[in-house]
Amino acid sequence: MNETACELCGQDGGEVVYRQADFRVVLVEDKHYPGFCRVIWNEHVSEMTDLTPPQRSSLMQAVCKVEAAIREVMQPDKVNLAALGNMTPHLHWHVIPRYREDLHFPSPIWAQTQRWPVPADIAARRALLPALRAAIARHFSTQA
Repeated sequence: MNETACELCGQDGGEVVYRQADFRVVLVEDKHYPGFCRVIWNEHVSEMTDLTPPQRSSLMQAVCKVEAAIREVMQPDKVNLAALGNMTPHLHWHVIPRYREDLHFPSPIWAQTQRWPVPADIAARRALLPALRAAIARHFSTQA
């Protein structure tokens, strides 16, 4: 895929909640999965092995910081991490809070729906998004 046609080269891919030279963290607007984030490598590469070992380490540390913030604020039953890139071959990690009663649990969110959404649960999780934004900023402001 040509970089000019790449969705993640041409736009942020969500609400940017943290940015640095190598990557950005975005909050994805997903009506069923509030708190769904992506960590997107800014340069157009498609595989982890396209990065140098220090770059890989930096990216995975970022993924772990986002996961930690999600666990702290959203209190999910599980966090799913995925780097697929089949449809958008631009390196990015999905960091998705999961709950036993969500639409797809225990399957991936891209699988067939298992149950109907509970609007009150989704609304309660959406209400946590300001705290999640703050937690992500805080996790990136520390060295660990």
